[in-house]
Formats: sequence, C-alpha cells, structure tokens
Amino acid sequence: MVSSRRVAAAAAAAPVAVAAWHILPAASWLPAVRALLLPTLDGRGSPDHVALTFDDGPDARSTPYFLRELDRLGVRATFFLQGAAVLRHRGLVRSMAAEGHELAVHCWEHKPPWLPRPVADREDLARAAAAVHSTGGARPRWYRPPYGVLTATRWRAARRAGLCPVLWTAWGRDWEPGADTGGVLAQLGGRLGGGATVLLHDSDRNSAPGSWRVTLSALPHLLARCRDAGWRVGPLAEHGLTEGG
Repeated sequence: MVSSRRVAAAAAAAPVAVAAWHILPAASWLPAVRALLLPTLDGRGSPDHVALTFDDGPDARSTPYFLRELDRLGVRATFFLQGAAVLRHRGLVRSMAAEGHELAVHCWEHKPPWLPRPVADREDLARAAAAVHSTGGARPRWYRPPYGVLTATRWRAARRAGLCPVLWTAWGRDWEPGADTGGVLAQLGGRLGGGATVLLHDSDRNSAPGSWRVTLSALPHLLARCRDAGWRVGPLAEHGLTEGG
C-alpha cells in the first residue's frame, strides 16, 4: 500500500517537476535577474558601444523603410528574423545582408512559449537558422526568443543550433497600442547607456498595427542621443559580447 502511494505521488509530481524545469529559465526575462546574473543575456557589451537590434522581420511592407533610414544615418544593426518570413522574402533578406546588417534568429514562427516542446523547439530553431544562413550567406550567431521568454527547451535548442541567446538591456515598448515617438524614447532612456543592447521592431506583424512607423520616427532621435553621449552604435557583432556567457 505504501509503495503504491509513493508511486502515485511520484507520478503526480512528475508533470509539476517537468513544468518547473521548463519555465524556470524564463525568470531571465526580468531585467534585474539577468543584469545581475547573466550580463551577456542582458546584452551588456563594450561600454563605448550601443547595439541596435530589431525583431520580427523581415517584412516587405516596413523593413525597406528601416534599411533606407539606417543607410541615411550611417548605421548598421542586427535583425532577429522569423524563419518562415525569410523564405517569403528572400530578396529582401539578401539586401539586408548586402548592406552590411547582421542577421540573427528570432524563431520560425512567433508562438507562445509556455508548454514544453523539446522536439518542436529544436526543429523550428534549426530550420530558422538554416533559412537565415542559406539566404543571408553567413551563419547566424545570435538568438532572441519570441516575447523574450527563454525556456529550458528553447535554451537547449539554441545551443544545439550553435546560437548564443541574447535578450536586451533597453527596450522601447514600441509594439504597444498608443506608442508614440516620445514614449519610445522615454522607455529606452531608463536603461540606455554605454554597453546597452537596444530592442526595437521593424515590423508590426506581432505588434499594434502601424507601430513600426513610430519606431522609424524615433530612430534619428535615438542615434543623436547616443552620439551626443559618445557611444558608437552598431550590430551585436561589434558589441564585444562573450558568446559563451
């Protein structure tokens, strides 16, 4: 009887243990946690440099505007791409690479992270990395998960694909309904500084409709602020991150 009860208790506890193992690394979403324990994941790099990054592209409706504006401003950035969108817009992705931007991996498609999907996460991330590599011509180095939620299965899938996870130091919350240029800059200002990694979006695919226009309008102001402070701005490849961190 005792043995049966113990088996039943263990069987009941197993799903809880699996869920806890899966979701515990997602605590790294909290800026205070990763700033203290995981500076690479927080995007902390060279103190004289700011890494400029964009999520959710490529998007044929909006990404070309960002490419033109970044070229006008004389800046290159890192774009975290969705693999399925890469295959739909191969020409655009090739243009991004040809113009000197760094291509990284965001996901295959933007899916919620809460349920353990070890096989699906591994397969999705591997084919997203392959799509970026085959289209852009360079093997991607960086991975940022959708919603910034780095579960255990996503973390293991990234390492298996040879990718280094990195989140952000400062974000503009540019995806929100009602966001405006001043609000995006104010949100960034809280944690913006030398060594920071900035998160913005070049697509409204997973954001409020038209929000990318707000992001685009904020770019010259952000660049001016960084340059006035003496910080160089560029992609993660130039940011001095330790990939094994």
